[in-house]
Amino acid sequence: MNDNAIDASELSDNAVVAYFGYGSLVCRATHRTDILAAVPARLKGWRRHWRPRPDMPGFPAALLSVRQDESSICDGLLVFDRMENLAAVDAREARYRRIEIADGDLELLAPAPYRCQTYVYVAEDHLPPHPEPPRILRSYLDAVLLGFLSEHGEEGLARFLTETEGFEVGIHDDRAEPVYPRAVSLDDAQRRWFDDVLSGRGLIAVESQTNAG
Repeated sequence: MNDNAIDASELSDNAVVAYFGYGSLVCRATHRTDILAAVPARLKGWRRHWRPRPDMPGFPAALLSVRQDESSICDGLLVFDRMENLAAVDAREARYRRIEIADGDLELLAPAPYRCQTYVYVAEDHLPPHPEPPRILRSYLDAVLLGFLSEHGEEGLARFLTETEGFEVGIHDDRAEPVYPRAVSLDDAQRRWFDDVLSGRGLIAVESQTNAG
């Protein structure tokens, strides 16, 4: 829970909203609102995948989305936030649609402090064309990996790599000069560990910031 969070009794449920993060929102260091609480969770009937985000400033990035798939379960973080902050979260998730999800679709790994409307953000289908192929930003991936390691442990991080579709687009190594606006700081051990995990699965960076065309 956020260090500045208030006690549940001080807010009515209709003043609270929840949204399920499955990518960068899993990493609490990327949050830009004063969230109330967050609970590791799994969303049933959805699958995570990489998709182009060609309008991202500076680079034709591939970011994460989810699609409905009855046979899949998607690990993530259920974030409880003030309803008044929802517009700011919507702005962060530009080109994503906010879709309400049912309580029965969520498996919570800890007790929920509120009962409230719950949403997931799904990428828009229609995107502007871009002449360059998309790449996964390493700065974005670092934030996602840190979130999954923190919330779901090593097994959860391994599931993220196994269950997420689309890694074949390749990784753009911008770690030294991050393109992702909410890049996180990693210590040396975390950097080495993430690099080893990725290389062990054949997911090595295909280009760097200095030689990207």
